[in-house]
Amino acid sequence: MVSGAISPPLTSASSSTSSGYVQSKGTDVKEIEHIKTLLDEKFSIKDLGVLKYFLGLEVARTKAGETISNPTAYRRLIGRLLYLTHSRPDIAYTVSKLSQSLDAPTNEHMLAGLHTLRYLKQCPRQGLFFSADSPLYLKGFSDSDWACPDTIRSTTSFCFFLGNSLISWKSKK
Repeated sequence: MVSGAISPPLTSASSSTSSGYVQSKGTDVKEIEHIKTLLDEKFSIKDLGVLKYFLGLEVARTKAGETISNPTAYRRLIGRLLYLTHSRPDIAYTVSKLSQSLDAPTNEHMLAGLHTLRYLKQCPRQGLFFSADSPLYLKGFSDSDWACPDTIRSTTSFCFFLGNSLISWKSKK
C-alpha cells in the first residue's frame, strides 16, 4: 500500500472487492468525517456545509416522500391517465414518468397525478382533432435517442398522420 493512502474501515455501508480495496456508498458519517480529517491534514481544506450552489447552479434539496398507505388509488389514477393519453398526447410524458413509481408511490407522486388532473380540467379543449375535410394521405415520422442519462436506456418513438390529424404514436424505452 502507498504511504499516506486513505484506507477507511470496512462498515455496513462499505463492501470489499476482490483486490482488497474498500468501496464505500457514502452513507457512513464516521467514515466521511475520517476522510475529511485526512484530506484536511494533507491539503488544508474547509467544510462549507450543505451544498447550495455549484458551478453557478443553485442546488435544491427535497426530502424523500412517505410511501402512501393505499397505493391502489394511485395505480387506478395512473391507469385512467394512461387511457386518456390516447386522446391527449400532451400528458403522455408526465403519465409515463408517474407510471414508473407504481410499486412504491409517495405523497409527491400522488400530488403530481392530481396536478395532472387539474391541468386536464383547466384545458378541456386540448387534444386530438380529426377534421372531416382533411386530405387522405399518410405521413410518418420516427426518432430515436441512444441513451437517456437518467435510465441509460435507448428511446424510440414514431407518429403517423392521416392528412393533418395524428392517428397513431408510440414512445418506447
